[in-house]
Amino acid sequence: MAVLTGKVAVVTGGSSGIGLAIAHAFCEEGATVFITGRRKEALDDAIVELGANATAVVCDSAVPSDLDALYDTVREQAGHVDIVVANAGIGIETVFGEVTEEQVDALFATNVKGTVFTVQKALPLLRPGASIILTGSSAATRPPYGLEIYAATKAAVRNLARGWAHSARQYDFRVNVLSPGTVPTPGLLDLVPAEAREQAEEATPLGRLGTPEEIAAAATFLASNASSYVNGSELAADGGAAQI
Repeated sequence: MAVLTGKVAVVTGGSSGIGLAIAHAFCEEGATVFITGRRKEALDDAIVELGANATAVVCDSAVPSDLDALYDTVREQAGHVDIVVANAGIGIETVFGEVTEEQVDALFATNVKGTVFTVQKALPLLRPGASIILTGSSAATRPPYGLEIYAATKAAVRNLARGWAHSARQYDFRVNVLSPGTVPTPGLLDLVPAEAREQAEEATPLGRLGTPEEIAAAATFLASNASSYVNGSELAADGGAAQI
């Protein structure tokens, strides 16, 4: 039997890249999936791929009222949530010495504030044993040049999971971080030059970059009952790049 049969999942930032791959994997494993994104056109395309078990909601995770509308939709259509993947995030190159206030505000608004309220606003809908997955990054451990602010937001995400893990008994959930390494996605291709991607590939002990599908497989493990005693942890899916 599919490992997520009967479960309801919310995947923010699910219209492309890693988020879309996670939504695909969850649907294939029997879950009902709600995805979010800021662009309706991209969401419409994603739903065509995902099929009847997926619903798309236009939502900017940095805007709490958008998250309220998201969870209103989930409540009306599904009644509860078993899996929350706080995946929505942005990357902006911020060269030290030229960092702007607007860049810092945008990065922390989406990557940190968005994660906080994506999880907090889900609490009333969580069923016992729910799995919360926060998308981190290997950059939190090894910040690349020009992405230091982005890396700081992902370090904050890692610490949110550490802190929230203490609430597992109170809310009957578990919370973990999934930290990809360099994975070619539309966002990364725009952000990281080809030369830097080649350097990342060379520096990865496995000798290659990851794929969105590999990250989705790790997310499926964290979402499933196979990880029922995993809480407060970071699962690094980075080919060993930030581990040795």
